[in-house]
Amino acid sequence: MDYEIFNLGDVTLQSGVTLPNTLLAYKTYGKLNEQKDNVIVYPTAFGDQHAQNEWLIGSGMALDPEKYFIIVPNLLGNGLSSSPSNTPPPFDRAYFPQVTIYDNVRLQHRLVTEKFGIQKIALVVGWSMGGIQAFQWGASYPEMVERIAPFAGIAKPWPHTFVVLDGMKASLLSAVGFDLSKLNQLTSADMRAVGRVYAGWGLSHAFYREELYRELGFDSLEDFVAGVWENSFMKMDPHNVMAMLWTGQHADISANPSYNGDFDKALKSIKALAYIMPGSTDLFCTADDNEYEAKLIPNSVFNPIQSIWGHFAGRGINSADNQFIDDNLKHLLALSTNG
Repeated sequence: MDYEIFNLGDVTLQSGVTLPNTLLAYKTYGKLNEQKDNVIVYPTAFGDQHAQNEWLIGSGMALDPEKYFIIVPNLLGNGLSSSPSNTPPPFDRAYFPQVTIYDNVRLQHRLVTEKFGIQKIALVVGWSMGGIQAFQWGASYPEMVERIAPFAGIAKPWPHTFVVLDGMKASLLSAVGFDLSKLNQLTSADMRAVGRVYAGWGLSHAFYREELYRELGFDSLEDFVAGVWENSFMKMDPHNVMAMLWTGQHADISANPSYNGDFDKALKSIKALAYIMPGSTDLFCTADDNEYEAKLIPNSVFNPIQSIWGHFAGRGINSADNQFIDDNLKHLLALSTNG
């Protein structure tokens, strides 16, 4: 096991449900300095675990473990933190309670403060649903977070984003005839269709038109869709995916007692220096949505990743995109926050 577990005890979620023995899986890189001011929090995205974040961590990079103490908390529902697949009855599988991004960040805050005694965070960074957690950190703890850097991540599921996630959910529900009483019959094989649905959203028109999948070693479109999308989704537990889809569909940074649904107010309340980096061809976490959000954050820079890799411009696969993200993070970390 290359990660640690923080036992949060019995946690009452935003839904009002108390989840007993709640576990937050996390991994740290580097050492916490004496001042406890070299902290970077880097939450995981939908379907990912901490290992998928490691492409952005390394010597000489912005997220340098020789310089920073980097904490990667795993999203609830991802199979390592408390999830449908690892929680005992009565909250196993389809009975797992609804967990929000607000819940996730609140629990991460407990890890940071209770486990490590940290009071200031130099940067919260993340891709996709990791990005929305960066926004949530900035909105929930404006005095604590000095910088945020969401890439290919938005601050709420805009209506189109919600519909995309709903399509993924529907492809799973169709396997049980949309009968919610049969959800526990879902198997990993049913995830095949989810992979096919997501294949059309994760990458851009231009990626497919220019057949960039050939650079990844696939000779045909069919081989690519089956070899990447089907295979990667079939490795996931369908109940974990259902839980994370619910989290994603309800991931509005203002949907909490601090802001009572006032989205603009939540954005305006973020005091952190913010670098917002959408993928220029992202089809469902669009640059337009991010541009609206960036305009309301007082200290923000809107800097799209010019890439035809769509949402996956932030996934650590394409070297030019990786360099762009790393360079921007270096610039952001070099900026003084006067505090």
